[in-house]
Amino acid sequence: MTKEEAKNILRYHSFTHEDINHPRMKRGFLGMLRPFLGELVEKNYHEVMGAIKVLADDLREEDKIDREIISTIWSICHLARSWAIQPGGMLRRNNLIKKEQVKKLEDWVEAISYTTMMILDGSDNQTAFEFYQDE
Repeated sequence: MTKEEAKNILRYHSFTHEDINHPRMKRGFLGMLRPFLGELVEKNYHEVMGAIKVLADDLREEDKIDREIISTIWSICHLARSWAIQPGGMLRRNNLIKKEQVKKLEDWVEAISYTTMMILDGSDNQTAFEFYQDE
């Protein structure tokens, strides 16, 4: 995967890509939550983590970090929490998501957030991805 492909993957999964009809926009990481059709798509999580891995060196840059990369990752984490993980979020409030699914999604968001934090702090990939299990 190239860096531009990785950026596009993050755009799709965060609902920020201009191609609103692309399948990843409709069923990607955030797309699978709105509307929620009763299942979490694990492939989405792995695509997001794969994109972060490709962009890790760019995120470690000391002089300039691509704001769009951070924005897409932040959107994925924040909106997944507010829509599905927090008790008052639309999926939990309306009893649309099961407790096991909330836990799984919470684990995914935690891994994305932790990995990004560690990369931004300058950690190598082995350390940053220590809690991530590939497909």
